[in-house]
Amino acid sequence: MSEKRKLTAKKYLEQLEVIDMMINQNLERLDDMKTDACCTGGIDYSRDRVQTSMSGDSIGSDVVRYVSLNEKINAEIGSFIDAKNQIIYEIRGLQDKNYINVLYKIYVQYKNIKVTAQEMKMSYQYVRDIHKKALTAFEEIYKNLHYLT
Repeated sequence: MSEKRKLTAKKYLEQLEVIDMMINQNLERLDDMKTDACCTGGIDYSRDRVQTSMSGDSIGSDVVRYVSLNEKINAEIGSFIDAKNQIIYEIRGLQDKNYINVLYKIYVQYKNIKVTAQEMKMSYQYVRDIHKKALTAFEEIYKNLHYLT
């Protein structure tokens, strides 16, 4: 088994957004595959027909690729849910309401510090300081931070 690399708290927590982004990209690919499969093209009957050859069942192979990608996406979604639950649990382990609130808004809800400060009705600088302290506290509590996938 390969050795897992140690991460900073920020990199560790940012994984949720990265995993979510990759799932959304795969969903877009799946939608493109579906659109391509539905657009079979046309046949030009005005030209003389010379010879046709059977090059294989392209629709069948397209369906196999579609189903395979769909299964991959479902597995990624399952892993994402597990990772999200783990990170939420770890954030809540900080036991400081401001730390929990700031880290949750930034790394689970993907909000920036400015929006987080507005929602918490605090100054941007104060929330930035809380964020920095919360990341330090997170690293002190969870020493072996690694890639989740």
